[in-house]
Amino acid sequence: MILVTGATGYIGGRLVPQLLREGHRVRVLVRSLARVKSRSWSEKVEISVGDAFNPQDLSRALDGVDTAYYLIHSMSSGVSFGDLDVRAARAFGLAARRASAKRIIYLGGLGEPGADLSRHLRSRHETGQALREGEVPVTEFRAAVIVGAGSISFEMIRYLVERLPVMICPRWIYSRIQPIAVDDVLSYLVSSLAVPESAGKIVEIGGRDVTTYRGLTLGYARARGLRRLLLPVPVLTPRLSSYWVHWITPIPANITVALVEGLRNDVVVTKNLARALFPDIEPLDYTSAIDRVIDDLDHGHIHTSWTDAAGPESEQKPGVRLESSQGMIIERRHRRIPAPASDVFRVVAGIGAARGWYFANWTWRIRGALDRLLGGVGLRRGRRHPDDLRIGDALDFWRVEDLRVDRLIRLRAEMKLPGRAWLQFRLRPEADGATLLEQTAAFSPKGLAGLAYWYALYPIHAWIFDGLATAIARRAVRD
Repeated sequence: MILVTGATGYIGGRLVPQLLREGHRVRVLVRSLARVKSRSWSEKVEISVGDAFNPQDLSRALDGVDTAYYLIHSMSSGVSFGDLDVRAARAFGLAARRASAKRIIYLGGLGEPGADLSRHLRSRHETGQALREGEVPVTEFRAAVIVGAGSISFEMIRYLVERLPVMICPRWIYSRIQPIAVDDVLSYLVSSLAVPESAGKIVEIGGRDVTTYRGLTLGYARARGLRRLLLPVPVLTPRLSSYWVHWITPIPANITVALVEGLRNDVVVTKNLARALFPDIEPLDYTSAIDRVIDDLDHGHIHTSWTDAAGPESEQKPGVRLESSQGMIIERRHRRIPAPASDVFRVVAGIGAARGWYFANWTWRIRGALDRLLGGVGLRRGRRHPDDLRIGDALDFWRVEDLRVDRLIRLRAEMKLPGRAWLQFRLRPEADGATLLEQTAAFSPKGLAGLAYWYALYPIHAWIFDGLATAIARRAVRD
C-alpha cells in the first residue's frame, strides 16, 4: 500500500494515475472529499480524509502503508509557511514511525545548503530534515524549476514572456539553474520504489541543461516564436520584482515574493547520485521539455496546475468563474438542469450546422464569415451527421477533440485566432436525477495580440456563452 499526500496538487495529481498504471495499490490523504471525487482516478484509490496536523488523521491514513509520498507544501498560506511546513513534516514523520512505514519519499528543492538560501528554498531543506526526525528512511529528491504546463515556477516565467515584449529584469536573471521536465520528476519518484538503495539519501535531480533564468525566458520565447528584449538593471530588488510579477501574472503576491526571492540562488545539481541510482532515466534537455509543454497546450491537455492546491473550493457551485491556469484564460459556467444527463448530452451533441448554436446564431454566422475572409474554414463545413458525433469530426469551425457519451464533449477551435481555443461541455449526474452542466471556454493567447483579442471580445463572448448554456438547459427540459 502506497500513501500519497498532496494528491490534488500539481505533482500529486499526476503521480497517482502513474502509480495506478504501474499496478500499485494507492491511498490518498486529502482535506476535501469533493475535490478528489472529481478526479478520474478517484474510484481506483482508497481515500482518507483528514488534516496533516491531526495525529489521529495521520494514523488512520498511514495504517498498513509501506511507502508514503510527502508532497505537502504551505507556501500559499502566507509569510509563516516555513514554520507550517516543518510542523506538518515533523508530525508526519512521527506518525509514519508509529505506523511502521518503511519509507518516505519527498520532493524538495535544490540549493547549496551552505549558501544564503531564500526562505522558500531553506524551508524545503528544513522540511526534509523534519521528516527524517521520525527515523523512517527518507528519499529526498531535490529539483529546481519543474518544466510543465501548470508548474508554478515555470508558469511565472511563461506568463511574463507571453505578456511583456520588453522586460526590466534584476540581476538574478543571470543566476544558474538546472530545470527539469515534469515527466522526468515523475520518473524519479516512481522508479525510487524499485530502488531501495535510494532510502536515506538526498538525490539531486535536474535536466540535461544548465542555463540561467535569462536562458529560460528567451528559450521559451523562441519556442513560441516571440521576440523578447530583456534589460537587466542593478536596482530592482527581489521584493519589488515580486510585486511586479504579481500584477502581470495570476500568481498571488504571497507566493511571488517567496518564489522571486529564491531566484537569487544558483540551483544546479552538484552531486551525481541520481545517475548512479537511476541509470535508466535520461532527463530531457530544456528545449525538448518546452516542446512538450507547448504540445500539451496546443492539444488542450490540462492535467494538473499549481492552482489545484490553492485550497478547497466548490466545483459544484452554479455560476460563472473566470480564472487563469496553465497559461490559459478559462471561463466556467454552471447550470443545474432538471433533466437526465442523456437528455442534456443529446442537446449538446446536436449543436451546430443546420441546427445552429441555439443562441444569437447570427453572431456565429458573422464570426464564420470573418474567418472565411481571413482564409479560415468558416462555418461551411457543417457536420458529418445531424445528431451523431465522434472524435475527430468537424463541427463548423470546431473539431471534436474528446467525447464520452453522456459525460463530456470537447471542441477545439480551427478558426483563425491569435492563440488556441476550446469549448467543453461536462455533464455530472446528481442524486435527484438532475444534471450539472459545466460549460468551459478556454483560450491560450499567443503574446499581447492574443490577450488583446480575448479581453476586447470578452463582453460579447460572455453574453454569447451565457445564452448558450441557458438555451441548452431549456432545450434539454423541453425536448
